[in-house]
This record gives sequence, structure tokens and C-alpha cells, in this order.
Amino acid sequence: MTDIKFCGLKTGRDVAAAERARARWTGYVIFEKSPRGVSPSLAGELAHLASSSETVAVTVNPDDDLLARIRDAMHPDWIQLHGSETPQRVVQARAYAKRGVIKALPVATAADLEAAKTFDRVADMLLFDAKPPKGADRPGGHGMGYDYALLKPLQISVPWLLSGGLDATNVAAAVEASGAAAVDVSSGIETGPGIKDAGKMLDFAAALAGETA
Repeated sequence: MTDIKFCGLKTGRDVAAAERARARWTGYVIFEKSPRGVSPSLAGELAHLASSSETVAVTVNPDDDLLARIRDAMHPDWIQLHGSETPQRVVQARAYAKRGVIKALPVATAADLEAAKTFDRVADMLLFDAKPPKGADRPGGHGMGYDYALLKPLQISVPWLLSGGLDATNVAAAVEASGAAAVDVSSGIETGPGIKDAGKMLDFAAALAGETA
């Protein structure tokens, strides 16, 4: 069974819908430039509602003050670093999460996967997302895909998630092409930027399970 991370949740209804759709992880974006952004305090309130999923605080190049506020408000299971953080910063961020750090890496070509070797055994998990378009003011959540088959020969020792341009129509094929054991979705379960749809979450989970939603 492929594990799912539903990311960019902003309301209690989002959290409930994600857990009904068998989320292993629920993600809360703490980044002001994102249409899915929430404050550390709101992320904490939402994470408190997540009774059956592991909580992920998604951040971009956070300083120690922000990480401390996230820790105190949310007590996240995971910190996801989605910026240009160094391996040393990944190690430092681990102190603010209960389980560990997910490091997101941008992918457009096979050459981009070299970064995985740098963060293997440094991060606790990796997440491979589409490289953002030129001039973008945020690193993820653009709904863009890439050649998921690039990940098939990947040999790393830590678990990883497939992300970028996934929705109910393509996730099963993307998992088959990449060999992913876990996936991350945000814009692919929305009716508009930051507006989650419970039906799309259920459709996404059903597509992974090979069911007809």
C-alpha cells in the first residue's frame, strides 16, 4: 500500500477529510508566500486535530526562531525543509521535531538526483518535487510534474516521497513509473490555490488503491 501525505491543509475540515482518505501524514505549510500558508499557532491547532496521521510542518529556509515557534505551537512529528538548506541545517532542525526531518529536493533532470547522495543518511526522509518555474517566489505547490521514471533507479538508504503534479488521474501511473512507496499531494486535491476538496482526496486515495471512486 502506498502511503499518502496530504499537504497544505488549512482548516479542520481539511484535516478530517485527509484522515478519512487514509493519510499517513498531514502537512501544514508555514511559509507566508504560499497560498497554503498558515501561522505556527494555526498549524498547532490543526495538528491537534490530527488523531490518526503524523504531522509535518513544512518550512522554507527557517531560522531558529521560527523553528522554535513551530515546535512550541505544533510539536510536529516531522519538520519538512523545502528550501536551500544545507546538510548541517538538516541536522540542526532535527532537534525541533519528534520524529525527524524530511528534506525536499527539486527535480527536473537526472542530474538533479545527485543531491540525494548528499542528504542520504543526513535527512530522515527525502521528498522529490518538481523544480519550480523560473522566477517563482516559492519552491513548491505549482502543480508541475516531471519524468517520474527518473527516480526508478534511485538507490538511497532513507525512505522517500514522490511529489509534483500528482492528482487522481496520474498518481497510479506515477507510482508505477517511479517505484515510489509514498506520495505527497497538495494542488492536485484542490479546487483553487489553498482550497482543499474532500472528494478529490478520496479520489486520490482510491486511485492509488486501484479502486473506482
